[in-house]
Amino acid sequence: MPTATPAPPVGLPAWRRVLQLLPTPTGTPFTFCYVLVLLTTSLFTQYGDPATVSSLLRGSSTDVAHLADSPLLVLGASALWVAGDLLGPYAIAFFFTLTALERRIGGWRTAGVFLAGHVAATLATEIPVGVSVVAGHLPATSLHRLDYGISFGLMASIGALAGLLSPVLRATLLGFVSLMLLQDLLAFEDPLTNWGHPLALLAGIACWPAVRRWARWRNGFALRDR
Repeated sequence: MPTATPAPPVGLPAWRRVLQLLPTPTGTPFTFCYVLVLLTTSLFTQYGDPATVSSLLRGSSTDVAHLADSPLLVLGASALWVAGDLLGPYAIAFFFTLTALERRIGGWRTAGVFLAGHVAATLATEIPVGVSVVAGHLPATSLHRLDYGISFGLMASIGALAGLLSPVLRATLLGFVSLMLLQDLLAFEDPLTNWGHPLALLAGIACWPAVRRWARWRNGFALRDR
């Protein structure tokens, strides 16, 4: 007697696929909570007392002076603010990138990738400033440069996520982001930050072996070696 052929699995309904793009309290708790924090600080930046906002932003800045005095405090505090509009490109990219990464590797690991890029790119751009001031190549005012935001951690997360995508999607994502960063470098409006972005992206790419292992473990199936 012939055995029945099992029916092919039914794909996820459209509304479920859309939902997977968005952070949720249970599915992506790290990203969901982080978005709430950024929403709160952004609303405070827009509607709070200007003097208080300015004081808090300067106190959260990862400039050389603050890094030398209280590095752990400012490295954490600087990532609680969005530099620019909450609906700007970096904030929107943060929303979708961290959601996608957390669904693949989990919250703690996503936080680790984000933090690694944030810290590595910050130190790589600020330490040369301190050295240049000591050597007399930059004025002492450079030690108090205003520097905060999520962009370094975002770039590291994009770089890490690219390692979990198909070759075509990976090349498209990295090509688009690299072109954008190159345009920023050529504009030369904020050289330190603009150099920090590709460094953070490379930090995320360096995480590929780790994120692929984490994705295999989390999802319970072998990720093809691409």
